[in-house]
Amino acid sequence: MILEKINTPATVEQAVDLGLRADEFAMIQEILGRTPNFTETAVYSVMWSEHCSYKNSIFWLKQLPKDGPHLLVKAGEENAGLVDIGDGLGCAFKIESHNHPSAIEPYQGAATGVGGINRDIFTMGARPIAQLNSLRFGDIEEARTKWLVKGVVKGIGDYGNAFGIPIIGGEVFFDKSYNQNPLVNAFSAGIVKAGKMISAKAKGPGNPVYIVGSATGKDGIAGAAFASKDITEDSANDLPSVQVGDPFQEKLLLEATLELAETDAVVGMQDMGAAGITCSTCEMSAGGGVGMDIHLDKVPTRQENMLPYEILLSESQERMLVVVQKGKEDIVKRIFDKWDLHAEEIGVVTDSDRVRYFMHGTLVGDVPAESLVLGGGAPVYQREYKEPAYFQEYKKFNIDNVEQPEDLKEVAIHLMSHVNCASKRWVYEQYDSMVGTATMSTNRPTDAGIVNIKGTEKALAMTVDCNSRYVHADPEVGTAIAVSEAARNIVCSGGIPSAITNCLNFGNPYNPESYWQFVGAIKGMSAACRKFETPVTGGNVSFYNQSVIGGKEVPVFPTPTIGMLGIVPNKENIMTLDFKQKGDLIFLIGDSVNDIASSEYLYSFHKIEAAPAPHFDLEREFLVQEAVKGLIENKLINAAHDCSDGGLFMTLAEMSFPRELGFDIVSDAEVREDAFLFGEAQSRVVVTLTEETEEDFLEFMITTGLPFTLLGHVTKGKMCVDDDHYGFVQEYKDIYDNSLGMKLRG
Repeated sequence: MILEKINTPATVEQAVDLGLRADEFAMIQEILGRTPNFTETAVYSVMWSEHCSYKNSIFWLKQLPKDGPHLLVKAGEENAGLVDIGDGLGCAFKIESHNHPSAIEPYQGAATGVGGINRDIFTMGARPIAQLNSLRFGDIEEARTKWLVKGVVKGIGDYGNAFGIPIIGGEVFFDKSYNQNPLVNAFSAGIVKAGKMISAKAKGPGNPVYIVGSATGKDGIAGAAFASKDITEDSANDLPSVQVGDPFQEKLLLEATLELAETDAVVGMQDMGAAGITCSTCEMSAGGGVGMDIHLDKVPTRQENMLPYEILLSESQERMLVVVQKGKEDIVKRIFDKWDLHAEEIGVVTDSDRVRYFMHGTLVGDVPAESLVLGGGAPVYQREYKEPAYFQEYKKFNIDNVEQPEDLKEVAIHLMSHVNCASKRWVYEQYDSMVGTATMSTNRPTDAGIVNIKGTEKALAMTVDCNSRYVHADPEVGTAIAVSEAARNIVCSGGIPSAITNCLNFGNPYNPESYWQFVGAIKGMSAACRKFETPVTGGNVSFYNQSVIGGKEVPVFPTPTIGMLGIVPNKENIMTLDFKQKGDLIFLIGDSVNDIASSEYLYSFHKIEAAPAPHFDLEREFLVQEAVKGLIENKLINAAHDCSDGGLFMTLAEMSFPRELGFDIVSDAEVREDAFLFGEAQSRVVVTLTEETEEDFLEFMITTGLPFTLLGHVTKGKMCVDDDHYGFVQEYKDIYDNSLGMKLRG
C-alpha cells in the first residue's frame, strides 16, 4: 500500500515544496514523458539544487582556466583535482563548504565538512596528508558568534584529530556580515602513486554495485537542497538536514578503501556526500555512459521502515559507492569484513542510460542519469546582474579626508589585539598539526603550510586565502588579490605555485547585485590564474549565504576562498618568516604606497567601510614573486614574509615573535606614516639578509628593475620606527597571542 502511494504521480505543489520551480517540474515531465512520482521528484530536487547542479554558476565556471602543465585530472572529471608532483606521485586536493549545516549545528556541521572533503580525496585512492580550513564568523562580541566559533573549531579539531590527518594552516576572519551565516570551508590534500588513481565512473554492464562503510540513517536527508536555501531565524527546524559524523568509522573506511585500491577489484568509486545514494548512482552512471539497477531494500539502514526517498536522499556519513569487477566480489567482502565495515551488494551496472530504483522488487524510480547531472541535462541559467550603487560610492574615497592619528602606537596596539590580525592560537592549538610526522612548518613558521614528501627532495606548500572585505569593495580586483596572495604565500615559503581549488561563497544568485559580485570574482580569478599559470582544478560553489533578518536579505561579504597547492622543488630551500639574528638587514621588496583603502586600520580603527580595494597591479605582483623566487634559489635571504592584513607593522611584528627579536626601521618620507605602517597595498614582501650577502642581494635586485628599500635592521627585542620606541616584542606578543582567546572567554 505504501509503495502504491509512493508511485502516485507528484504534484507541482510537492515539487515546489522540495525546492524545484514550477517550470523545472514541467521540464522533468518532458524528460520522462510522464509525471514523476514523489521519489523521482525528490531525486530531481536534490540533483537540480544549486549545491549539486551549479545551475546558476556553471556558465561562468566554464570561463575559468583549466589547463596547466602539471594537471593529471581536469576540473569536473573526478572527485578532486589531481596534480603531477613528480617522482611518480600525484597530489589530489580540493576545498568545499559546509556553511549551512554549521550555521545550525556548528559542531557536527564542521566535523562532517572535514569528513566529506577527506573522503573526496581517499575515494580517488590518495592518502590524505594535510588539511586546512577557512572560517568566517560574525561580530565577536555577539554571544551567538562565540557559540558558533567554539562549536565549529571543536568539530574540526575533534574530527580531524581522531581521523589522524594534520591541520597545517588556515584563516579565521570576523565581520558582522556573517552574524547569522558563518562560512566553514575545508581543504584536504592527499598523495597517490602514478597509475593508482580510482575513477568515479561506472563501467561494465553486469558488474555488481556495492555500498560500503556505515549504515544509512535519516540524518542529512535533503541536505543538498538545504544548502541551497537562505538561512533564516527558523532554520533550526531543518536540523535533520545536518549530517552526523564518526571520525573513527572514517579512519576504518580510509584504510579499507586504500587497501581495496591496491587490488584489481575496483572499477569505480565515489563518496556519498551531497544527495547521498542519488548523487553517487547518477553521477557514476552518467560518467561511464551506463545505467544501474539499485535495490534500496538491500541498503543497510539504522532505522526501520525507511522510505525509498529517505534512503536515496540520506547524507549519512562515511559511505561509498563501489562498482566491482564481476567475479571479484570476495576481495571486497574480505577487505571490508577485516575492517568491520558494511559491504553490501545493492545493484548492478546495466547497458542502459537509466538508473532504476527498486524497493522489495517494486520499481519506485526510473530516471535517465544524464538528465540529472552537472554538465548533462541539469538546467543551466544565466542570471541578471547589475553593479550595486555602493561600488561607485566606494571609489570616491580620498585618503586626504582621513585624519592621521597623533599616536600611531595606539593604532599598532589596536591592530595587534584585533581578532582579524591577532594570532589564531586559540583555534590552532585545538588542532593536531604534527600527527603523521610530515608537517614541516609547525616549528618553522612559514607563510604557507609545508608537508614533507617522504623519500624525495620535494615538499608540498598549501594555503587558503581570501580577504572578503577586498572582494566586497571590488569583486574583480579583490579576487585577483586572493589568488595573488595565495601564490605569494607559497613563493615566500620556497614553493612554486601549481594549481588552485576554490570555494565560492556568495549570496542569493537571484539577487542581481549578489550575482554581479560572483561574475566579477570569476573574472578576477581567471586573470590572476592565467598570470600565475595556476589552473582551477575544481572546488565548490555555495550560494544563498545570507541572513534573512526581519524579512530582509543581508548577504555575507562575497568570499571566493582560494586553496592553492605549490611544489617546493628542494626542501633545503624552504623559507621561514622569522627574524634570524640581531643585525640582519631588513628590506622591503615592492612599492610603499600612500594607500589605506579597505585596510583593517581604516575599517576598524577609523570605522570607515566605504573604500575601494587596496592598491594592486597584477603585473607588478608577478614580478615581485619572481624576484623572491630568485632570491630564495640563490640563497640571498634568510627570511621572507608577505605584507597583508594589518600592513607592514604587522608583518614585521609577526617576523619578530618567533625568536623575540625586534626591528629598527625608517619610514618613507613620501608616504603618510599611517599608510606606510598600516596600509595594505599589495605586492610587497619583507625579506632579511646578513650583511655578508648584501652586495649580492643588491646586484640581484637591480637586475629585476623592481623598487626595493632598506627599511632598517633586526634588533634584540625593541620595536622602533623613526627612532620612536613602540615597545618591546614580548609586550606585543602577549597581546597578539591572547586577544582572541580573551574575547571568546569574555
